[in-house]
Amino acid sequence: MCQYLDVVPPIIVPYGNKKENDIMLMNQIYIFGKRKEGVARLEFAKITLLIIGRFIMINNSSLRKWDRLSQKQLDQQFMNEMIHGLQCSPFEAKAVLECVYKVYGPYFETSGHLKPGQIFFQIISIDEGPNIRLADSKQVTVTLTLDTGQDDLNVREKHGVIGLRQHRIQRVCTEAFQQGGLLTIEDLANRLFNCGERTISRDLQQLKAQNIVLPLRSTIKDMGRSISHRSLIVKHWLQGKEYTEIARATHHSIAAVKNYISKFKRVVTLSEQGFDVYTIGFLVKLSASLVTEYHQLYQTSNIIAHRKAELKIFFEGHSNFSKTQRGSNVHNN
Repeated sequence: MCQYLDVVPPIIVPYGNKKENDIMLMNQIYIFGKRKEGVARLEFAKITLLIIGRFIMINNSSLRKWDRLSQKQLDQQFMNEMIHGLQCSPFEAKAVLECVYKVYGPYFETSGHLKPGQIFFQIISIDEGPNIRLADSKQVTVTLTLDTGQDDLNVREKHGVIGLRQHRIQRVCTEAFQQGGLLTIEDLANRLFNCGERTISRDLQQLKAQNIVLPLRSTIKDMGRSISHRSLIVKHWLQGKEYTEIARATHHSIAAVKNYISKFKRVVTLSEQGFDVYTIGFLVKLSASLVTEYHQLYQTSNIIAHRKAELKIFFEGHSNFSKTQRGSNVHNN
């Protein structure tokens, strides 16, 4: 004799890390023999306890839990290899693991991050000063767009090969800067565009002629021969642009722009006072070539009226200081 009992509703629990691997517990149980009072309840209790004992630990509210558990197991496996294989302490092993995630994380998670035409590229961090060796410099991994498909084809059709290369140079330099890194001419020529460094330098000069200053390591950190960007900043100021506008256009901080303008004013003031190029360079802490460049810029630029008035006020306010400095130099000589 078979007695049919409804015990519990269907239960579906996950098994493993994949959604399709599930276990379904049926809601029907057959108890053989004659039904006796209390026996059915006892069998029901046994089956219920068995189900709870085996499956209560499984949380079917979120499959992400299994991903987290799997990740923790991999992390622990890596740490165990470090501890037993290299005799590291648990603290050191965890530090190495975090470093691995920090450096190689972007490469582990490429799915959905890179668009067609984009690459991961390792460059010097914007936080590194100009006096740090490249081998010792902090590096960052940035995402650069080498090709945008139809947009780049339109630029090529309208401006030719050179115009397309200059367009791409502007794009990758800006992308790197926005992600906390700075490209160099060597990066552009040898690693990205496979051309000569002179070719890149000519492109940069042509862009500067259009008042376009790119955020390269040489310009942002004032390195190498790339000093004309400072003159361009001064030129913007002489034309009446404000500090914030200049900083945005030239990818410099407002403090850097103010510093360039301040030194330009001092150079012109000392030049008007009759100091020679080398003395001015010594007093203002600039190279003689940049002093000459500033002076020529002042002589040849079409200066807007209110900037002329501002310079005049600066000249008058610092004329006594200039005379004192010159007298001091003569006395010392």
